[in-house]
Order: sequence, then C-alpha cells, then structure tokens
Amino acid sequence: MPASPQALNYATARFMKSAPTLAQCPPDSGAEVAFAGRSNAGKSSAINALTRQKALARTSRTPGRTQLINSFSLMGNEALRLIDLPGYGYAKVPDAVKREWQAHLSDYLYQRQSLRGLVLMMDVRHPLTEFDQLLLGFADERDLPVHILLTKADKLKKGPANASLQKVRHQLVEWEDLVTVQLFSALKKDGLGTLSERLDRWLA
Repeated sequence: MPASPQALNYATARFMKSAPTLAQCPPDSGAEVAFAGRSNAGKSSAINALTRQKALARTSRTPGRTQLINSFSLMGNEALRLIDLPGYGYAKVPDAVKREWQAHLSDYLYQRQSLRGLVLMMDVRHPLTEFDQLLLGFADERDLPVHILLTKADKLKKGPANASLQKVRHQLVEWEDLVTVQLFSALKKDGLGTLSERLDRWLA
C-alpha cells in the first residue's frame, strides 16, 4: 500500500511572479498545480481560502481582471507552485482578448511539463459551460488529471447542491479515470480538506 503523501502547508504560499505568456513563467521544473475557471466562478476566492490569505489571489468586482499567469511558491520552495491561470469566458471581455487568453491557456496546458494537475472551478448553479468543456478537452488530450470544484455551494440548499454534484459526475462518467468532483464553498470554508488532500497527492 503506497504511503500517504506529505501534507503541505498551503498557508505558506507566496507570490512569485505574473507572466503574460508561457515563456515568461518560472522555469519548467519541479511540480505545480494550476487553477482555472470562468472569470465569475470564484477562482480567486478559492485560492485565498485554500491558502488562508485574504488577498493572495486578487478578487475583483469586475470579473475578467486576471489576465496574467500568476505563480505562487509553497513551503519556501520555488519548485513547488500553485498557478492562477487567467479567468476565461466572461461576456464583457472583447472577443480578441478572449482568443488571446485561450491561446495562452492551451499553450500552458499542452506544454508545461511540471504541471501535475488542474483544479477547474465551476459555479455549482451553472456547471459545464462551453468553456469548461473546452478546458476538459485540453486536459483529456494530455491525460492531465482534473479536480473540479463546484464553487459557491453555500448559495444552494444541501439537496439541490448534491443533485448538481451527481449530475456533473454523471455527465463526466466517460472521464472518471481522470476527473474528480466535489462541492466547495470559499465563504464557509467547506471542502478545503478534500481539496488539500488532492493537491498533496499531485505535488508529492
């Protein structure tokens, strides 16, 4: 039976750099996990909840502000990283900007050798949008494991939230060898333990 992975302290996360392109990201060595999602899916809030820091990842009243690939080190080790990818798919962002973001996302997901897994954020009330499925397709082509957070679970009562979880699992049954799904609330800090355990496995 394999040994349990070392539990990492995500509160040690520290900002490293912001990069407009893959070429300007930190060296492609070590291990990293990337966070992605629609611009209004609560990605920054989830990262801040995980790291127990109020403003590590910038949240904005105007979704779509994160246009850079942001890197954070863990445990004082720049070879262990969390990556905050640009939010995508927000309607008020110009089409040309959307296309540029998608190009950077696909470059990153296809080419980054140190990438161990992708955390994909979806609003529990509006999961599996066209953009979510595009990203799942990228991950599938590379055999990259994906852990889905159905965010803002506090916005629904327990019954409807669990119904949404089961519906998403059913829709992704063909990808069950690569994809795992959980409910998550950054506001209530619900689901942090499950998320941390998944990241520990990937980054070990």
